[in-house]
Amino acid sequence: MRDTRESRLLLVLLIAVAFALITVDIRGGEQSPVDGARQAAAAVFGPVEKGVATAVDPIGNAIGAVRKSGDDHDQLKALERDNQELKLRLGSDDRNQSRVRQLDGMLKKAGAGQYGIKGAEVIAIGAAQGFSWTVTIDVGSGDGIQRDMTVLNADGLVGRVTTVGPHTSTVLLANDTKFTVGTRMEKSDELGFATGQGDRPLSVQFLNGKAKVKPGDRLVTFGSRAAKPFVPGVPVGEVVRVDPSGGDLTRTVYVRPYVGFTKLDIVGVVVAAPRTDPRDTVLPNKPKPAPTVTVTVTPKPPAGENNGANNGDGNAANNGNGNGANNGNGNGNNNGAGDGNADGQ
Repeated sequence: MRDTRESRLLLVLLIAVAFALITVDIRGGEQSPVDGARQAAAAVFGPVEKGVATAVDPIGNAIGAVRKSGDDHDQLKALERDNQELKLRLGSDDRNQSRVRQLDGMLKKAGAGQYGIKGAEVIAIGAAQGFSWTVTIDVGSGDGIQRDMTVLNADGLVGRVTTVGPHTSTVLLANDTKFTVGTRMEKSDELGFATGQGDRPLSVQFLNGKAKVKPGDRLVTFGSRAAKPFVPGVPVGEVVRVDPSGGDLTRTVYVRPYVGFTKLDIVGVVVAAPRTDPRDTVLPNKPKPAPTVTVTVTPKPPAGENNGANNGDGNAANNGNGNGANNGNGNGNNNGAGDGNADGQ
């Protein structure tokens, strides 16, 4: 195409239309007027993305071994069996071993919370949703995936499903600025709302402006009505900083998420919510503090005092009273102290 005035005008026009669509999409939120077009694009390009991912990553098909395990959240034993089979199929190289650990950790999390999950792989980063933090996963409506399902991995909350195609789905990550989730603090049960801030810690506003919060406190998802878009009890993160309340009705703290959003690989979509709230049982065990070793040092007296006590008092007691008593009461013929000989005879 020649660099003419008409071609430049066409390029400017196309850029303007693109920015207009992005603006309409962002302002429209969940009811975006371009959502239908997005779903149509997912239906068309989803199989291509999935096919490319499968060709590049031959072990991707092995993940399907655990997908059928999400049909009922009582099938923890079936999940464990599938996990063992998958470990044998994945081989022994470093990357596959890392993926085995991710899968194993995710299945254990699902078992602890009694979540029914569909295993999935991240096959693309970003999507046609403007500048959002999103990923594309290789499961869709054909696998039972629906919009507004919780997505987790071995570390905790990943995000929620926003767009579903026949073979792929788009997940809005928890660190996106448009992402908000209800949270509950471990033990104290203080409630709040966590909002993504990109590559910075999550911002959490507690409903109680006087809530006692300190660095190291941990948060889980509070859960939504009918478990959509969030199931309860999924680990969110750990408090790293607390802002003074200043008399406000709410209180803001900053939480480091458990999930590393820049290195996602194996994830699980929760297709069946737990019968009961798992509360804090899905949180990782706190590391035990190292035992404190106490060393007691007894000071030694100066050398002069030691020798004096031993040679003076000690020897005097032994030579005088000791020998006298022994010689007197014992043999009587020994040439010891005079009193001892007299008593002995």
